[in-house]
Amino acid sequence: MRELVLIRHAKSSWKYDVNDVERPLKKRGLRDATLVSKAFQKVSFFPEIIFSSSANRALSTCEIFMKNLNFENNILQVKDELYDFGGQNVINFITNLDDRYKKVMIFGHNHAFTSICNIFGDQFIDNLPTSGLVVINFDVTSWQNIKKGVTKLTIFPRDLK
Repeated sequence: MRELVLIRHAKSSWKYDVNDVERPLKKRGLRDATLVSKAFQKVSFFPEIIFSSSANRALSTCEIFMKNLNFENNILQVKDELYDFGGQNVINFITNLDDRYKKVMIFGHNHAFTSICNIFGDQFIDNLPTSGLVVINFDVTSWQNIKKGVTKLTIFPRDLK
């Protein structure tokens, strides 16, 4: 069994004149990431490893989740290849994960994450919103063998307000 948690970065700000990779979160993004991470506490999911895109908005979202869920910093790895909007880099990343990891959490971007949720999950998601979280389970022993899994859980900020 493999369990994958995908989290789209929280709402970011276009207010600052910075490169896309450096865009910070808006106040709404901070609130929504906190709201979703606290709702996820009830699930009792403990990842063996967490990966985040190197983009400021994804990493900031990840840090909010890690703090609110009391995850240790030593399980976080920042990966440039997760700064992907099409999805193929993320799919390659997932299917090449080390099989010693059964529970993985990844923070990244759209349209990649919506596509991946629909490719691998069994529930159609029109658009994974900012701070949106999706848990997909796979009945396989290797990440290389993942096909269609079971969408076990979705948590979207709009459902918590």
